[in-house]
Amino acid sequence: MSLKIKRIYDPVGDHDGARVLVDRLWPRGISKSRAHLHEWLKELAPSPALRQWWDHDPLRMVEFTERYRAELADPAHQAALARLREIIDQHPVTTLLYAAEDPVVNHAHVLQNYLAHARHLAH
Repeated sequence: MSLKIKRIYDPVGDHDGARVLVDRLWPRGISKSRAHLHEWLKELAPSPALRQWWDHDPLRMVEFTERYRAELADPAHQAALARLREIIDQHPVTTLLYAAEDPVVNHAHVLQNYLAHARHLAH
């Protein structure tokens, strides 16, 4: 299993595998056909309140990570997490897509680490 993250504005790659958009809002300037999505799991994005508070501020990344991980652990997100785990289990490569400009200061990076940690605990 390989779980990658990638900016949705980057070209579609031969090695992207299942492409899953994990943003709550549809990215500007991207058509559905250009996105080449396997699925859009907007439920896995941070809540609007958390996203607005964070505002992609690198100085808030540690606290954002804690708050976002708490949101992901909430029972309301379990169905979407289960669906993502199904996709991951069915494909040798899954790429989480995000629209943010920074490749590190973004929620997809936190989600990738959250899933890797949860998977590690399950084994």
